[in-house]
Amino acid sequence: MAARGRHRRPKPRRVSRAQLAFTAGGAGVALPLIGVGQANAASVDTWDKVAECESGNNWSINTGNGYYGGLQFSQSTWEGYGGGSYAPRADLATKGEQITVAEKVLAGQGPTAWPVCSVKAGLTRGGPAPDVSTGSGGSTAQTPKETPKATPKAAPKAAPKATTKAVPQSGSYTVAGGDTLSRIAGAEHVDGGWEALYDANRRTIGDDPNLILPGQRLSLDTEGGQKQAPRATPKPKPSTDAGKASSSGSAQGRQDSTARSSSSFTTPVASTQVGTAYGVSGSSWSSGHHTGADFPVPSGTQVRAVGPAEVVAAGWGGSYGYQVVLRHSDGMYSQYAHMSALSVQVGQSVKGGQQIGSSGSTGNSTGPHLHFEVRTGPDYGSDVNPLSYLRSKGVSV
Repeated sequence: MAARGRHRRPKPRRVSRAQLAFTAGGAGVALPLIGVGQANAASVDTWDKVAECESGNNWSINTGNGYYGGLQFSQSTWEGYGGGSYAPRADLATKGEQITVAEKVLAGQGPTAWPVCSVKAGLTRGGPAPDVSTGSGGSTAQTPKETPKATPKAAPKAAPKATTKAVPQSGSYTVAGGDTLSRIAGAEHVDGGWEALYDANRRTIGDDPNLILPGQRLSLDTEGGQKQAPRATPKPKPSTDAGKASSSGSAQGRQDSTARSSSSFTTPVASTQVGTAYGVSGSSWSSGHHTGADFPVPSGTQVRAVGPAEVVAAGWGGSYGYQVVLRHSDGMYSQYAHMSALSVQVGQSVKGGQQIGSSGSTGNSTGPHLHFEVRTGPDYGSDVNPLSYLRSKGVSV
């Protein structure tokens, strides 16, 4: 049996990133740019840790949730602290430019601008000044000095803008938390894409290309491996309609048999064991109570849509880690958080029982589990009892 899953306080997206504090005048208040000195500095290594917590260390991330770049700036923060002189949005700026703006935010607001990730990263005022350069103009910014170690003679603006991991000379890659085969193949420019990468590392990864684990060492040499690619086509890995379970003894038939309702609604994972229940009170949560139900399952467990829906969010969700949010035909929303891999995209229609990803322990989590919420709207704070919702749809849980 999997360990009891627990997670720390899920922060509303509107307060879990660096945000600009406006007074009664709203956007009309002009804020002075605060000079950043040694007294309010933090090292590049510390900012890397903050970025790892906020965005999986992806300095060019833009998931469409209103927060941008490795340190997840809101647009008002980015502009209010001078980021507009470098790029229109933080995700379009270099790592060095983002850190320069972050230093100003740190000076003006302190570490609480990143309330969760500053604690995890050890971000404080008074650290060593970061060794970064932003150049003299907003459009000719240089990348941080510590990034292009292997190419000291290259022009600064020729370095990749958001590179966080260098390809080892041996042609291998060590999997980090939050990685997927698609993400690795894209970042490392793997010939043949994720299919060829999986084919070249099938023995290491196993039968499920959606399940890769931190610490695994993957070969980036895909030559000769693409011939086996037809066997590795499960990236989206959609299941068939859960209401049409096959009478054969196939694995798909056994999977569909776990859909426990004739109304096309089901549980988010095969297990019905609940760890931390909905509504448990405590100071660990900003709302004063646990806003979802936790299913303590091992990393890599299949996560499925509880009912027919449209995908409205799929990607990094800050303290929620990798998440998927679905909008159902009755106007309700379901959320699946702390996942290790996603197999759906925004705008995609899914059926009840269809796999949307794999469970994990990403984001603000202390152990493998699935955090499942049901909401009346897409945002944090509109939660209802998720198990009561499933029971209203005929699911036995």
